[in-house]
Amino acid sequence: MKQWYEELFTNFAHTYDRQPFTTGTPNEADFIEKEIQYNKVVRILDVGCGTGRHAIELAKRGYNVTGIDLSADQLTRAKEKAQQAGVKVYFYEQDARTISYTGNFDLVIMICEGAFPLMETDEMNFEILTNATRALKDGGKLIMTTLNGLYPLRHSIKDFTNENQDNFSVVRNKFNPQTMRDVSMVKVEDDSGNIKEITTNEKYYLPDEIEKLLRSLNYTSVAIYGCECGNFIRGRQPTADDYEMLVIADK
Repeated sequence: MKQWYEELFTNFAHTYDRQPFTTGTPNEADFIEKEIQYNKVVRILDVGCGTGRHAIELAKRGYNVTGIDLSADQLTRAKEKAQQAGVKVYFYEQDARTISYTGNFDLVIMICEGAFPLMETDEMNFEILTNATRALKDGGKLIMTTLNGLYPLRHSIKDFTNENQDNFSVVRNKFNPQTMRDVSMVKVEDDSGNIKEITTNEKYYLPDEIEKLLRSLNYTSVAIYGCECGNFIRGRQPTADDYEMLVIADK
């Protein structure tokens, strides 16, 4: 039986690329470039790369990028887009919980919840962080976004999602403040126009929890900021009005 995230991303690649948040990709790539000081020697791993929007944008700018994702459909679309763009990206179908890279990359990115924190248990989410860390060289950097646990303590996840995505709507949801998990029934229109009903299960993390997890993996510095799609900046502390957090950690 497929997990909800496997079902969601089946026959969904073209629909995904039409979501409003994807328009922020160039600006997000600008931020990533600045964080690595425009060093074209840097090797980048994009975990949960999906249709390759960040991987391809960075490859266009001259970077060596590898993208991994669990969804064969998303990767097929990513390879098509890379070919159309005339760039080389190394795309592989891999589960982020079991990747075995060791010290291969200078930068790991996990943007827009492509893998973490979608897993059905907290332990699985931590496995993704562990593997991403192992893939980094000493002195490497992790840049990721994740769901901000402060947000659902004040706001409706259902209202936010329904206002900010196309072909995707939350019918009902239940947020548990003890587990910080939101279980939602969503309706999704796939690339063929079929409507699917999927029950999602996502973990929202508090800023101090993310910092503790990363410190346990021996990162030397961890910075956490509030962020918006297409608007990644340092310096803005996360609040209950930020749906996502931007996390920057140095190994």
